[in-house]
Amino acid sequence: MSDPAPSRYASRALFARLWRDYLGAHALWLTIAVVFMIIEGGSLGVLSYMLQPMFDLVFIGGRVDAMWWVGGVIFFLFFFRAISAVVQSVIMTRVALESSIAMQVDLLRHLMRLDSAFFETIPPGSLMERVQGDTTAIQTVWQSVIKGVGRDSVALISLLIVALTIDPVWTLVALIGAPVLVLPAAALQRYVRRKTSEMRETASQRSTRLNEIFHGIDEIKLNRLENYQLSRFQRLVDRIVSAEIRMAAGQSMLPALIDIMTGVGFLGVLILGGREIIAGEKTVGEFMSFFTAMSLAFQPLRKLGGLTGIWQVAAASLERLFTLFDTKPGIVSPARPVAPPESQSIVISDVRLAYGKHPVLQGISFRAEPGQTTALVGASGAGKSTVFNVLTRLVDPQDGQVTLGGIDIRQLDTGALRGLFSVVTQDALLFDETIRENILLGRTDVSDARLAEVLQAAHVDDFVSRLPEGLDTPAGPRGSNLSGGQRQRVAIARALLRDAPILLLDEATSALDAQSEKLVQDALERLSEGRTTLVIAHRLATIRNADKIVVMNRGLVVDEGTHDELIAKGGIYADLYHMQFERDQSKGR
Repeated sequence: MSDPAPSRYASRALFARLWRDYLGAHALWLTIAVVFMIIEGGSLGVLSYMLQPMFDLVFIGGRVDAMWWVGGVIFFLFFFRAISAVVQSVIMTRVALESSIAMQVDLLRHLMRLDSAFFETIPPGSLMERVQGDTTAIQTVWQSVIKGVGRDSVALISLLIVALTIDPVWTLVALIGAPVLVLPAAALQRYVRRKTSEMRETASQRSTRLNEIFHGIDEIKLNRLENYQLSRFQRLVDRIVSAEIRMAAGQSMLPALIDIMTGVGFLGVLILGGREIIAGEKTVGEFMSFFTAMSLAFQPLRKLGGLTGIWQVAAASLERLFTLFDTKPGIVSPARPVAPPESQSIVISDVRLAYGKHPVLQGISFRAEPGQTTALVGASGAGKSTVFNVLTRLVDPQDGQVTLGGIDIRQLDTGALRGLFSVVTQDALLFDETIRENILLGRTDVSDARLAEVLQAAHVDDFVSRLPEGLDTPAGPRGSNLSGGQRQRVAIARALLRDAPILLLDEATSALDAQSEKLVQDALERLSEGRTTLVIAHRLATIRNADKIVVMNRGLVVDEGTHDELIAKGGIYADLYHMQFERDQSKGR
């Protein structure tokens, strides 16, 4: 799916929010930078003013004394301008990078707090583009827009003051075409912003496409989809190129119009000023000072005209970012959470949940006693995994109640609630770090003896000792350097180290071969000792010794009891078990 359409922020509101959230922390550095921008910009006005005595007193008047002081002033102007340019450039680069990084960190923090349902509608590639691509808009704002406004506006004002002091009429003639630019400028701003939004949206789709290609590379190769995926990617990048070209054309139009108006203005000044100089009413020095001032003035004016396009490009990205920041999580901790209970008994009472119009849980109720193993069985789509999501508040039901030790889980802090659970799933999530880091997950308080104990209990030491770098062997992207059974055992070691009182096992052995399954099953039995354990079971033979088996079908609890009780009753569980038993017998398992 594509991103939701961004809300329409006004430019002033965008900049105000940017200042409030990210610029205020750098106010002192920005003030220093602006001072040096004023020095750099104002030096142009003084330089153009100094051309009058240079021509009238030195070149025409032949005064040697004037040559020294005029030359000295011009030298120091260039000296201070150079120093100012370096200082403010370094400061603005620092502010730009720190602000951009701060926004990336804030955005990632915000995204990780959003509900799981949000990530089911927005592709990962799109979010990656927001975090990495759109946040660079801040760098553009600082390095181009603020620098341009601070330096070029001062330069423009100082140069216009010089021009006005020499001859107001010449100045008005030179600027005669400026009012004509107002309407085209407004239209170009809207055009650039629209094209930028299209480009950023397509860039998000490109990131999503690359993410899917690299994660599914084996399936692409096996199904010979290389050309198909390449053509889809080519269409996306062609759209980006087209939008970029149109955006660049829009950005360059206003400076181009300014150039045309400049030519018209200079033609008028040359005709008017030339006659006055020939008549002796103005000096050559005055004309050269004016001509230089206006020539230099149109350069910052041209840059300021270009800044409108640059700002619209940044504004399009900022609009997307702030729209994302405005997305609020629906599942939050209560204002006054209660302390987690000591008892870990779980009671699910008449819980109902639907995704849109699709009902998933239709009034399920059951208990999971502390220190016992409760297994959930049923066909795919029965709602078993959704129960785990409800328990950990990855999703909240529309109706019903879930209590832990007699306390409604919605009264607990979400972080504290999730800290009570250890989860081992069929697809063990490993990061592209070492095996050690995948087990420790940043913890520094684990002794070598405790780590060795965990490795032995999870049967990780059975294979890690054979690896070239032992525990410091990289697991690879998503644990690709390890087999399925090895990944599961690393995940179990992580859960053992976490030592949470409640254990959730989601088909943790369903995709393993017989040998790996035996090792993992043994590790899981050690992990579940003394814990309240809920198991989603695909292979029913693995949960024969469960204290209670809850049978689910189409979002309902249709039966519960021990293995022997359910076999004796007949029904769904007995049918599933006998079918699997016969299939395993035929395979020799």
